[in-house]
Amino acid sequence: MPSVVDQLIRWEESGGTWYAVGATEVALCRCDGGEVVDRLAVDDEEAAAYLRDRPSSS
Repeated sequence: MPSVVDQLIRWEESGGTWYAVGATEVALCRCDGGEVVDRLAVDDEEAAAYLRDRPSSS
């Protein structure tokens, strides 16, 4: 299974947006209007560090 960081990069490259929800979750949003379509659990230090540096795709 791809890491959370890999999933975020792939989501963004496909045109979607995302943002951190606290320190343990990321909301994945559609590219047209920003509706949340899924959430990812942040359960490893690599993803937590990535989100501290970049809390959203914006």
